[in-house]
Amino acid sequence: MENAALQTLLRQNSTLKKPKTNSCKTFFKMFKLFPLLSSGCKMVALLGRPRKALLTHNATTGTFFGYRNGRVILAIQDDPKCFPNFVIELPLLTNALHKEMASGLVRIALESETRTSKRKLLEEYVWAVYCNGKKTGYSIRRKQTYDDELHVMQLLRGVSMGAGVLPAGPNEKETLIDGELTYLRARFERVVGSKDSEAFYMINPDGTSGPDLCIFFVRQ
Repeated sequence: MENAALQTLLRQNSTLKKPKTNSCKTFFKMFKLFPLLSSGCKMVALLGRPRKALLTHNATTGTFFGYRNGRVILAIQDDPKCFPNFVIELPLLTNALHKEMASGLVRIALESETRTSKRKLLEEYVWAVYCNGKKTGYSIRRKQTYDDELHVMQLLRGVSMGAGVLPAGPNEKETLIDGELTYLRARFERVVGSKDSEAFYMINPDGTSGPDLCIFFVRQ
């Protein structure tokens, strides 16, 4: 696929709620800032971030969670206490995502080949998924949230940001097979490039500039 450069944008300091589990400050230190992003799929350039300071209450909550040896799930919410408006199981193992994070550069791109005026971008169902420029497979957006996912959302209702291990879900047998249930939650700035392109830039908790973790949605 063609590569399109995406310029990083200025970010402001954000004060976020301390997580109830282990402090995520140490966790986020493994991320390294990078000056230029390039997608692993055909992408159009997104609009730059507004120069005005970002209001925390306008940010979006993104959560990656899953059993260590199982697939990772991405949930996007307007607020941690709200029902997720986008849930998808990515074709990527949780351990593999952890390794990508430790490498210092994380960009996830989801590309839809369906073009329709009847649905908003995040309402599309079938997505090709890329992680750091490599295609990992295809995924289908959840039409309904499963019990295990609701279990995680309920446990994290009071968490604005953080990373750690959660108690096993309703199906405890998965813990023995796939290891611990881990999560990473952060606040993201949402940038809409057009009706066919959006980006979510993680708001860094320690106040440094530049995105650490970015999620891109593109419709061809």
